[in-house]
Amino acid sequence: MKLSVLDHSHVNEGRTVKDALNETVALAQETEKMGYHRFWVSEHHGSQALASSSPEVLIAHIAAHTESIKVGSGGIMLAHYSSYKVAENFKLLEALHPGRIDVGLGRAPGGMPIATRALQEHKRVDIDLYPQQVTDLNDYLYDRNPASHRFAGLRAFPQTETVPELWLLGSSDGSAKIAAEQGTAYAFAQFFGAAGDEALQHYFAYFRPSVYNSKPKALAAVMVICSDTEEEARLLAKSNELFFLKLLSGQELGYLPSVQSAVDYPYQPVELQMIEQMRSRRFIGTPGQVKEALKRYADRMHLDELMIVSHIHDFDKRVQSYRHVAEAFGI
Repeated sequence: MKLSVLDHSHVNEGRTVKDALNETVALAQETEKMGYHRFWVSEHHGSQALASSSPEVLIAHIAAHTESIKVGSGGIMLAHYSSYKVAENFKLLEALHPGRIDVGLGRAPGGMPIATRALQEHKRVDIDLYPQQVTDLNDYLYDRNPASHRFAGLRAFPQTETVPELWLLGSSDGSAKIAAEQGTAYAFAQFFGAAGDEALQHYFAYFRPSVYNSKPKALAAVMVICSDTEEEARLLAKSNELFFLKLLSGQELGYLPSVQSAVDYPYQPVELQMIEQMRSRRFIGTPGQVKEALKRYADRMHLDELMIVSHIHDFDKRVQSYRHVAEAFGI
């Protein structure tokens, strides 16, 4: 089992943006030592609570401060951008850090509607063009621009001996269908969606071999809160639960709340029901409990890689959560 990391660079209550970014880099360094395979950072716009608005910049910084762990985007919100420019960005990253760069792509806007309008100002955007954008990006990455292309002969530079690994991200079956049709790798945001796992099932069922992958290649990003005791793990999880509760209610907090703030919050009965539903898709507990639950999930979904997301307010306890999981799996 490969274990990887997805970090959102949360600005924690009582902390600063600089703290959040420094902690992201420190987490990458620590999880590299633990044996984690990849470290991905997200893209969010117009959010006071999330510091990573430009994953390309953060990837460059993290890769320069680590040695071997693969570093990538989880993901680039491609609809906002030119496939050609994204190819240039990631080929440059690949030239700087050969064999270590992943480019994960998402269809979601990554922010509120006003931020999306600003990102797409003076630009015609059609989400139905997303599959073509993915095709274009792959062609630019692999220097394979066909004669029939509207920009025939155009190449993205710099030229590299290795190519960034491309993944499509999603929490529903939309991106899974595109990934299956185009034969790309697929990363399922299990921790985010309220739906079931049909997207992964569709990907495996309808995958078409391609020049990129001869067989399906998938991972699931899962929320894990791990501690020495189940009681403490559930207590640490309250920060994440309150943050997601507000996010799903359209009242995003400007920070990841502390455990104390989450404990003190006056929950309404309907909010407690929402949190209970969230918990059914989280992996919270001791190292032994988390390992067994993750193994059952991975076996059921035929996965050999899981990407761990741990929204824990206290940085030391967040690092310890990743260490518990790494030690439990023996990586």
